[in-house]
Amino acid sequence: MDWFQKLERKYSKYAIQNLMMYIIVLYAVGFVFEVFAPGVYSTYLSLDFAYIFKGQIWRLVTFIIQPPSTSIIFVFFSLYFYYLIGTVLENIWGSFKFNVYFFSGVILNIIAALIIYLIFGISFNMSTHYINLALFMAFAMEQPDMEVLLFFVIPIKIKWMALLDGIVFAIIILGGFIVPTIAVSGVNFGWTMWKGLYNAGLLSGSGMGCYANAIAALVSMINFIIFITVSKRRPFKTSTQKNYNKAMHTAGKAQKNNGSRQSFNETFYNANSEKTTWQGANKPYRPANGTPKHKCAVCGRTELDDENLVFRFCSKCAGNYEYCNEHLYTHIHIGKTQ
Repeated sequence: MDWFQKLERKYSKYAIQNLMMYIIVLYAVGFVFEVFAPGVYSTYLSLDFAYIFKGQIWRLVTFIIQPPSTSIIFVFFSLYFYYLIGTVLENIWGSFKFNVYFFSGVILNIIAALIIYLIFGISFNMSTHYINLALFMAFAMEQPDMEVLLFFVIPIKIKWMALLDGIVFAIIILGGFIVPTIAVSGVNFGWTMWKGLYNAGLLSGSGMGCYANAIAALVSMINFIIFITVSKRRPFKTSTQKNYNKAMHTAGKAQKNNGSRQSFNETFYNANSEKTTWQGANKPYRPANGTPKHKCAVCGRTELDDENLVFRFCSKCAGNYEYCNEHLYTHIHIGKTQ
């Protein structure tokens, strides 16, 4: 989008280079808290609007240190995987776009927690899960055929993992809004479905929890939705690209339809120059009055004699003498000065 490119040109100097490295360091700090001081994060650092409205505004920032895993075995693989994702995205997009994508995800997480608190009165402690999911979905869009080892054994492409995550979150969002409503209305099938999805870990055991989870997932995933609809690669071509494509199409069509002996490059040049019309792109250039523009000082041939001749002036001859490509390096210099 043009407006985003203008923002990038103006503010790219403020982008944090290698942002994901700093995020991984924060995740590592959060992991240390979880292991050696359990309860500190949830008590003092989590995104809890009940305490934020009491003045603990640092929680708007400190909540992002929550690591993607609290398992000593898997945390190192998780940190490396997310570092890889962030680094690849920054290399593809540039630092500015990656910064905007990550921090907009953080802001949307905060908005989701605020909405849940204002509507339901629940202090829904938003973790970094949705932020990391948005990074993974964007990575899958950019590198869909990259393979990873699922459970360190099964090779699987990133796009299939992203598809599975998309299905899970569709269930969380749609099921979170629809299933409790159906169950409360007295439909037995609704209670059965709710129980099954709850046992699968996809829905909460309470209606308020289902609604809160659905809102959190929906609002947080807006960041990815914006990415694929607004911040994707430009769908429009510049005027230069349009003219180039038009010239390529016209030259190729002329050569194919007329069986010209010209090379494609010559045909393309004629099609993209002011020497001829688009319709005559397959024809070699001829002056309108039939007078040759070039003439070899040795053999006397002009471009009218042979369309494949190339003419150049000799810098070692005294005077403006022009030679064809056959005599440019073999003629005797006139009034040789050196």
